[in-house]
Amino acid sequence: MLAEDGAAARPKRADALRNIEAIVDAATRLLAADPDASLNEIAKEAGVGRITLYGHFDSRATLLREVAERAIAHSEQELGEVDLAGDPREALGRLLEASWRLTHRFGALVIAASQALSPEQLRRAHDEPAARVRALLSRGREAGEFRDDVPIDWQLSVVQAILHGASAAVHRGEITAEDAPGLVGDTVLAALSVANSR
Repeated sequence: MLAEDGAAARPKRADALRNIEAIVDAATRLLAADPDASLNEIAKEAGVGRITLYGHFDSRATLLREVAERAIAHSEQELGEVDLAGDPREALGRLLEASWRLTHRFGALVIAASQALSPEQLRRAHDEPAARVRALLSRGREAGEFRDDVPIDWQLSVVQAILHGASAAVHRGEITAEDAPGLVGDTVLAALSVANSR
């Protein structure tokens, strides 16, 4: 790897790599709960000083971009591992459970990311997860399991609203994180199912 002047860039020391990971992990935790968390709060949570934080991330936007890109990559990997074969209701249940875990983990990070990512990057981050749900909704409609008397885009919006609503309800203490996946699944399937669906 070459530095800008053409010289070989030195690999980061182990302690520098540990600090970077601590900063990114702390930023992820704090921004998931509060999108306006300050760099001072993030540095304190990471156990480093502001000078150390700025040594690795020269601005809040740079840190937000790194945190958001990692969250997007992690989410895409986890959702890509969900088994979507078989009965569309059961497959959607598995996808909703995985989506809930990610929504709860990253929470308000989406709001913070909107300050650092371009509209195109944000759109891409939502497109693939939405495409998975859309494909399952289409299969369920064809199988007579899901309603087809409302626009599929509206159904997608309902699913997203329920996921984000559950995350907010957990943060407010209205439901527990343990109960949330079951409540999300039951509520979404009740909203999507045709009247005579099992």
